Amino acid sequence: MEVQIMGYVYLAGAILGELLGTNLLKASNGFTKLTWALGAILAYVMCFYLLSLAMKTINLNTAYALWAGVGIVVTAILTVVIWHEPMSTSAIIGTGLILVGSILLNLNLN
Repeated sequence: MEVQIMGYVYLAGAILGELLGTNLLKASNGFTKLTWALGAILAYVMCFYLLSLAMKTINLNTAYALWAGVGIVVTAILTVVIWHEPMSTSAIIGTGLILVGSILLNLNLN
């Protein structure tokens, strides 16, 4: 059980790394700001390393669905809060559907 918990700790770190990397990528302005670009690269390296550790104990479909789903939903929220980018109604609905899909994939319904 403890090993499984560590898998989710690694997955949480991978999600945070992806969120950090994505926002630093935006801040790098197309890799024209070197410090932000290097930060984005380092965050993505950390993200994929932690994701690989998480997949030692978490099934690929579960790990990837959570990583991608949570990453997309939180990134969408951060684009509005940090970057002041608008979200259309269809984008909000689509993001909600991604969240619902991620939850359904993790319910393991037969």
